[in-house]
Amino acid sequence: MATAELAGKHLVLGMTGGIACYKIAELTRLLTKAGATVQVAMSEAATQFITPVTMQALSGRPVFTSQWDERVANNMAHIDLSREAHAIVIAPASADFLAKLAHGMADDLLSTLCLARDCPLLVVPAMNRQMWSNPATQRNVAQLRADGVLVLGPDSGAQACGEIGDGRMLEPQASYEAIVSFFRPKPLTGRRVLLTAGPTFEPIDPVRGITNRSSGKMGFALARAAQQAGAEVHLIAGPVSLDTPWGVVREDVETAQQMYDAVMQAVLNCDVFISVAAVADWRVDQTSTHKIKKTAEQTVPSLTFVENPDILASVAQMPNPPYCVGFAAESGELETHGEQKRTRKNVPLLIGNLGPQTFGRDDNEVTLFEQSGITRLPRADKTSLAASLIDEIARRLPDASLIS
Repeated sequence: MATAELAGKHLVLGMTGGIACYKIAELTRLLTKAGATVQVAMSEAATQFITPVTMQALSGRPVFTSQWDERVANNMAHIDLSREAHAIVIAPASADFLAKLAHGMADDLLSTLCLARDCPLLVVPAMNRQMWSNPATQRNVAQLRADGVLVLGPDSGAQACGEIGDGRMLEPQASYEAIVSFFRPKPLTGRRVLLTAGPTFEPIDPVRGITNRSSGKMGFALARAAQQAGAEVHLIAGPVSLDTPWGVVREDVETAQQMYDAVMQAVLNCDVFISVAAVADWRVDQTSTHKIKKTAEQTVPSLTFVENPDILASVAQMPNPPYCVGFAAESGELETHGEQKRTRKNVPLLIGNLGPQTFGRDDNEVTLFEQSGITRLPRADKTSLAASLIDEIARRLPDASLIS
């Protein structure tokens, strides 16, 4: 995670009563680490679950709990606290507080602050599954969405009461990701983006296989950046140990053939195809059903290889292809091999890098190849670089004048 993703942003973080208050300690840490200024305001019920002292220590600012707080010179905390905020985030947002918001009630600091705001409002619900599914709560949530309030979650899973279902608050990292996404410009609004990421694994027998050193980090960072840019993102991932980016639909595959099949199934419904995965060019013709044993008498086993389908070229050759972006991981002579690959694949844009200098690392340095020439981007962390690349892609899309 880049450390300055929320630099210059001032957030009012409102906490209502619920056991999920413990998650807000970590959320506050993530927001402040990302450069945001966090002003915490708590309902009386919230103070029963976590202390204002704790939240003050984590945010580095005094915590407000009452609309009559004498620290505010004009005694109008509900006005003063909201006017410098870029957004108000209510987390956790209880069923009771959602009802207050939906009906315009203003009987404490938080509800009055939200009613008097002149900035966006985000709510992160947290409640028992029956409370969430209750028709009254669903009516209130529908009204809030109609009023322009952004509702983040809830999640589904085990709840503090021992029950399992919808209503669980998003985890702190997911809440953080959603907040960062909210503030990002949306040059890809209305666009559908399909990406591949990570390595493929071609089995030799049930134990061994052929793969490569791709970590998937660049592809996952691009999927995250595309979602933050407003796109509907479908990520097809090879075998990697990475969390799915917020708001991204993920599909896991293992082999190149599986990735090809998944891409060809999904590509008809996309506007942009970004082929980031390091796909194996070859696979073993006949995979052994049993582990190939090493014995004293046995010679080195002979393996016959066949070529895997070329995913990027196949998509680019479609009658009406999406805007295709390829990646080339080379070991040397990047400028020569990069342009040759772009021409061979027949894609408008190819992004090249030296694989040994990026595999497994958190930063990267890339060169953009297109018919008009090459563009070099400076080395940067993969999160920042992904955002820059998505901006570059958005500017090159057909009908760019229609992109907000």
